[in-house]
Amino acid sequence: MFEGEKTYVFWIGLIILGLASVGLFATIWYDLIRTPYFIPLEYQVPLIVGAIVFVFIGLYMMKSGAVKRKR
Repeated sequence: MFEGEKTYVFWIGLIILGLASVGLFATIWYDLIRTPYFIPLEYQVPLIVGAIVFVFIGLYMMKSGAVKRKR
């Protein structure tokens, strides 16, 4: 899927994907362990949806940033 030469768009997409994945995981993890500073789920929905959107943006950037070399 990501074969070929990696451009700067690929690497920026990888960084966005990584940060969004960490944010999504942290939001879900803190909700699951129910810390003393529990935030109700309805307040976390924008964070979760935003992180999912940025995961897709990162994947798209990675896909479009991997340029296939001509043989």
